Amino acid sequence: MNPLYINALIGWAIIGLSALLFIWGLGRVMGVSGIVKWIFGKLAKNEYWRYYFLVGLMWGVALYSYIVPSYHISNTNPSYIIAIIAGVLVWVGTSMANGCTSGHAVCGIGRLSIRSMIATLVFVASGMIAVYFTHFFS
Repeated sequence: MNPLYINALIGWAIIGLSALLFIWGLGRVMGVSGIVKWIFGKLAKNEYWRYYFLVGLMWGVALYSYIVPSYHISNTNPSYIIAIIAGVLVWVGTSMANGCTSGHAVCGIGRLSIRSMIATLVFVASGMIAVYFTHFFS
């Protein structure tokens, strides 16, 4: 089996387990865009877990790359303009969909949410279109 599929399978299992532990531990759906959104607002005293979550995401990547030396982050060297436009489009999309792929695809589909299924289909279609145009114009 291709090692990339194994890495994807391991990543899928870790994300699924994290979402499960998150909802069991906090009673909330794990959605990164919602977590980040509230960090830039005013946090209540009991909302500091959001910082720990984001630090944990970063440490998780570092730990995985240490455990699996073949892991690498591909760098396509996009221009800064394209990266900024992409970031703004992701921000607008997650605002319109009331969540991101971690909230809708990982958690929402597992709860059989129709809204999450539609949002995930839109995310995937948008990603396919973006990849097509990125390769078409490069």
